[in-house]
Amino acid sequence: MRVIIESSCLVLLLHSFGVASAFQCHSLTSPLLSRPLHRHARSTVDAVARKQNVGSLLRNNIPRQTKQRTRTTLQMADSDNRPQAFATGYSTNPSLLAAIEEATNSALSSLPPATDLQYEIDLAIVVASSLYEEPSKIVPTLIKVVESSSGLYGYGGVKHLVGGTAGGVIGSRTAAGKGEEGEQARECQPIEAEATPAISVTLALLPDVELQTFHVDKEDVPEFDGDLTRNVNAVDGWKNAVGLAGFGSTSNEASEMKEEVDEETAAEKDEPYFMVIPSPAFQNSLDDFLQGLQFAFPTGQTFGGIASTVSSLSRARIFAYSAKNGAASSSSVPSNSVHGDGCVGVALQGDLRVDTMIAQGAKPVGGVYRVVAAGKPPTDSTTMKEDEASRSTIGAIVLDEAATVEDSEAKEYGDEDDEEERSEEEVRSAEEEKEAKRAKLLSNYAKARIPKPPLAEANFMMKQLSDDDQAFMRRALLIGLERGGGSMGIGRTPNELARLAKGEGHRFTVRQIASAGMKDGSVTFPLGSVNVNVGARCRFFVRDGEFAKKEVEALWTGYKKKELEGTLLGGEDMSPPTACLVLPTLDRGAKLFGGKTGYESGMVSDYMSGIPSISGFFANGVLGKLDGTIAGSTGGSANDNMLHGSSSQYVVFRSKTKRPFYSPQKAKEEAANAAALKAEEENAEHQLAAEDEKRTLMSKNFGSDSNDDAETSAASAAAPRSDNGELIVRRREIHSGRAMSVSSVEWSVAEKTAKPTSVLEGYMWEKETQVDRLRERVPLANLLSQTKAAMMNPMGGKPRDWIGPVKRAAGDDGNFVIVPECKRMEPVSGSLRNRYDLSKLVKYLTAAGAPAISVNSDGVLFGGTMEDVTKAREASNAAAVAESLDSSDGDGVVAPPVLASDLLLYPYQLYKLYLAGADAVTLVVGALESKDLVYLTKIANTIQLQVVASVTSEVQINMLSKLGPGSVVAMVISNRDLETFDFDNSGEQALALLRSDALKSFREKNDVPILVEGRVGIVEAADGGDSVAYIQALKDAGAFGAIVGGGMATVNEEDVAGSIVSWSL
Repeated sequence: MRVIIESSCLVLLLHSFGVASAFQCHSLTSPLLSRPLHRHARSTVDAVARKQNVGSLLRNNIPRQTKQRTRTTLQMADSDNRPQAFATGYSTNPSLLAAIEEATNSALSSLPPATDLQYEIDLAIVVASSLYEEPSKIVPTLIKVVESSSGLYGYGGVKHLVGGTAGGVIGSRTAAGKGEEGEQARECQPIEAEATPAISVTLALLPDVELQTFHVDKEDVPEFDGDLTRNVNAVDGWKNAVGLAGFGSTSNEASEMKEEVDEETAAEKDEPYFMVIPSPAFQNSLDDFLQGLQFAFPTGQTFGGIASTVSSLSRARIFAYSAKNGAASSSSVPSNSVHGDGCVGVALQGDLRVDTMIAQGAKPVGGVYRVVAAGKPPTDSTTMKEDEASRSTIGAIVLDEAATVEDSEAKEYGDEDDEEERSEEEVRSAEEEKEAKRAKLLSNYAKARIPKPPLAEANFMMKQLSDDDQAFMRRALLIGLERGGGSMGIGRTPNELARLAKGEGHRFTVRQIASAGMKDGSVTFPLGSVNVNVGARCRFFVRDGEFAKKEVEALWTGYKKKELEGTLLGGEDMSPPTACLVLPTLDRGAKLFGGKTGYESGMVSDYMSGIPSISGFFANGVLGKLDGTIAGSTGGSANDNMLHGSSSQYVVFRSKTKRPFYSPQKAKEEAANAAALKAEEENAEHQLAAEDEKRTLMSKNFGSDSNDDAETSAASAAAPRSDNGELIVRRREIHSGRAMSVSSVEWSVAEKTAKPTSVLEGYMWEKETQVDRLRERVPLANLLSQTKAAMMNPMGGKPRDWIGPVKRAAGDDGNFVIVPECKRMEPVSGSLRNRYDLSKLVKYLTAAGAPAISVNSDGVLFGGTMEDVTKAREASNAAAVAESLDSSDGDGVVAPPVLASDLLLYPYQLYKLYLAGADAVTLVVGALESKDLVYLTKIANTIQLQVVASVTSEVQINMLSKLGPGSVVAMVISNRDLETFDFDNSGEQALALLRSDALKSFREKNDVPILVEGRVGIVEAADGGDSVAYIQALKDAGAFGAIVGGGMATVNEEDVAGSIVSWSL
C-alpha cells in the first residue's frame, strides 16, 4: 500500500502473529528524515504491505481520523500540477561514451526544471545501434551522466530504464524556429538512422504512474495451455515467473482505500500498459508470453518491438534496470542490466494513457475469397504439432462475388463523387459504366467461382498483376484473413484505406504463409498464429511502398478524426500528447519508401506538430494489437496481442488527468526572451549609467577651470554675482577667435575657449547650441508655418487649461495640491529610477487622479526629450479612456493636462513644445533678462500656452511683479541653487521666499497659485518632523501646492495614489 505523506507519516507495525497496525506521527522534524530517507521509508512500507498482504487489515484498523487525513492527502495528490514530460536526445557520434553523453544531456536540457516533488527521472528508454561495441557500458554511463549533470539540470538519478540495440535508431531534437503562417510550430524534428552508428535517449517524468521493470528468460515463461486458465493461483504464479510479482497491487489497494474513504469520488481502476523488448532468440516463447500477459492482465495493453542488429554477425542486446530501494545511482547498477537473451520490459499503471496502432504495409490484390476447406480432421495418429498445423491451414478457397464487387465499387480513399450535381444523363452513363466494369470483373474471375487450392488461385491471379507485384508474390505469399469472425462489421467501409481514414481499423490481418502443400496446393500459416475457419473471407496481398505511404497517412488521419470526434461530440477531451514511439520493422524505412529516410517519423511530426518527443527503433517485429486502442474491439480474438512482421507500430503517450503540458520549445523561447530582456535591461542600465555620468560630469564641469578637477573648481571658485545677489550669466560667444583663410574659405579658429562660470551658464550655452542645431534642420519660418497650421486645424489637439484642474483640486477645504513631475534624472544625483518608463508612469498617475502633471523635456541635464511631452499626453488620454471603461459608475477620470518643464530661451522652443502637445510651459526666471521674460510670456500667450514661472530669489519675484496681469498662471518657488543646480536639502530656501515681502507684494497684484518644487516629499521638517511635517510647514507659509518629482520617484509606481493622498493635506 502506498500513501502520499505531506506533513505526517504513516507507520506500520507488523506483529509476530501477522497482524498489522497503523498509527500516524505528525511532528517528525528530525534531520534524519531527509529526502532520500523519506523515499526509502515509503518504498519499504510498499514492499512490506505487498508481501504481508495487509491491505485489508490496514483499512480495517486505520481509525476515522486517519481516514480523514488520507482523504485530504488524496485531494492534495489530485491537485498535483507536475507535468508529464518526455524528452529525447539523439547523437551519431562514433564513440559510444561520447554519444551517450551527448544524447543524455540533450534530453535533460529539454525536460522541465527539477523540483522537490520531481527530482529523479522516472523512466529512460535507450536505443543504440548494434554497430557500437561494449554495450554493457550503456546503462551505467547514462546514469552517471544524469548524476554528474544534477548541478545543471537538478535530476539526481534514473529510477527505471529499458532499451536495446537495433539495426536502425529513431530520435528527435527540439525544433528550431517557428512554423509557417497559420501552422503550429513543430516541437521537435525527428531523425532516422539506418545501419549507421546512432543512439537515442528518451527520458520521461511520469507523476502518479507506478512503474516496474522486468527481465524474463525464455526458460522461465510458463507454457500457456488450458490448465493455466483453470488454476486458481495461476495469475500470481505467472506474475512471479516473469518478474511482475506485486505489480498493480499498490495501485489497487490505493484505489480500494479511496473507495473506503470517499465512495462518491472513487476513480476507475487504471489500465496497465506493458512495453516489451524481446531478444530475437525469445520468439519461440513469445506466443506463450503474450497470451499469459493478456490472461494475467485482461485489460492491459501491450506494445514494443523485437531487438535487432545491423547484420547477422552481431548479437542483439536488451537493457533493463531498476533502482534498488529508490537509490538511483550509477554505483548501484547491477552487472546483469544488459542481457543477450530473454525479454525485458516495463509495466506502467496510473495517470497515463497509451494509444497504439499498426500499419501493415500490404496492398490487397485480386478479389475477395471465402475459405471452403480448412485443415484436416484429426485421427488417432495425429500429433499435437500436426493438429496445430492443420488448424492453421487453408485447403481451398472460392471467389466471394458479392464482396469482390462491393470492394471494386467502393470509392477510392480521397475520391469524392458529388452525384447531386450530376445531370440525369451523367448518372445514367455512370451506371452503365459501372455495369460494364462489373461484368468485366466477373468475367476475369469466372474460373475462381470454382473452389480450388489457394496456390492454384494465386498462380492464376498473378497473371493480372504488374511485374513488381508478380516478383514479390514469387518470393513470399501474403494472405489476409478478415477480422471479426468473417463479418466485415455493420456500417463499416469495405475499402481498406477508407476504413483506416475513418478510424474503423483494418479489415484483414495479413500474415506470411509459412509452408505450402505441393501436392494439394494448400497453404499453412505459422503454427499457433491463427485458427482458420470455413466461411472466413480472405484475399492476397503484396508489399508496396506507395500503398504503404497511403496507409500510414490514412492511419494518422483516422487517429486525428477519432481524437477530434471525441472532443466535438461531448466525449473525452484528451490531454495533449507528450511523446510518440515509432517502431518499424527492418524491411521498412528507406527500403520500402523509395530510398526516403524519415518518412514515418516525419508523418508523425506532420500530424502531431505539437508533440515534444519522437523516438523508436527498427525492430525484427512489432508486438501488440493490430488496431490497438483506436478502432475498438472487433469481436472475438481479432484484436489480440500478436507479433507483426513487416509492419510499423505507433505509440502515443499522454496524461489521463490533463496535467500541465510542458513545451521545451516554448521554454527555450521564454528563456531566450528572458535572456534578451535581461541583456536589454543591462544594456539600458549601462546606457543609463553612461548618461548619468555624462550629465553629472557636465553639470560639475560647468564653470570649472581646465587645470583643476571639477570638485576642486566648484569648491574654490564662486560664480560672479551682481550687486543684488543674482548670478551673472553670459550668452554663448560664437564670433570669438582669429580669422584664417584657406583658399577661398575663411575659418574662425578659437584661440581660447570660454568656460561657463556656473552650472546655469553652462546649461544655457548647451541649450543655445541645441536650438541652433534644431534651426538647421527646421528653420524658424517653417516651424512658425507649422504652428499656425496646427492652430487653424479644427481636428488638431489644442492646449488645454493646465491651471484650472490644479485650482479645482484644492477644493473647498483648501487641500495642498500635488502635481507629479516625470523626469528621468537630476544633474547632481543622477537617475531617479532604475528604469524610466514614461508611459507606464503617466498611466499610474492618471489612474491615481492627478489633477495635472509636469514632464521634464530637457535633454541637456535631465535626460528628457520633447517627444516625452507627446508620449505623456497620449498615455494620459489612453489611460483616462481605459479607466472610464472600467469604471462601474461610468465617471472614470479626466486626462491630466501636461506642463513642459525645460530651459526656454527662444520662441523657437515654444513653437516646438506647442506642436509636441504641451498645455503649459515653465520659464526659469533666473536665466532670463526682463525683456526676454516679457517677450516669451507674450509669445506663449499668443499660441495659447499657459506660463508657469520658476523663481529662486526675491529679485526674480520682483521681476515677475513687473509683468502685466495674466502673464503667468502660477509661480513655482524652487529649492534649487542655480549656481550648482543642487537642492537646498533643508528646504529653508522655499520657506524663506514664501514669507518674504517680495512675494507679499506679488500677491497684491496677482491672484495666482504659489507652488513649491525641489525635494518636496523628501525634505523633513527642521523641528525633527517627517516629510509630511515639512509639507504642512509649506502650507502654513502660504503655499498652494507642490510639484513633486524626486519625491515621487522614491515610491513604487503602484503606490503613487497613496502618496498623493498622504501629501495632499
